Amino acid sequence: MSKQANKVKDKTLYTLHSNICKALANPIRIEIIDILSNKEMSFGELQEATGVLKSNLSQHLTVLVSKGILIQRKEGLNAYYKLSTIKVATACQIMREVLIDNIKKQQKLIN
Repeated sequence: MSKQANKVKDKTLYTLHSNICKALANPIRIEIIDILSNKEMSFGELQEATGVLKSNLSQHLTVLVSKGILIQRKEGLNAYYKLSTIKVATACQIMREVLIDNIKKQQKLIN
């Protein structure tokens, strides 16, 4: 593969990565990922856990499923959701750790 072809391939990967980050750029979606980090839950359970209105929760879940972050399973009239991979929860946890580290650094500067 030529250098030019590799650059194009790399740019495509950056675009796909950016699209995933855009899907995660919402506090409700991050909360959903955190809630689902170790179990599958029904729509109703997720609604109860988040306190988000049905229509709003449905929109967030649709985005997460369409980006491949969540997997949806239907059983009768119920829809169940789980992470497509635990790596998503791990990535969010690492970002949270970075945020906490930054807050601690800022606190040291203030003190």
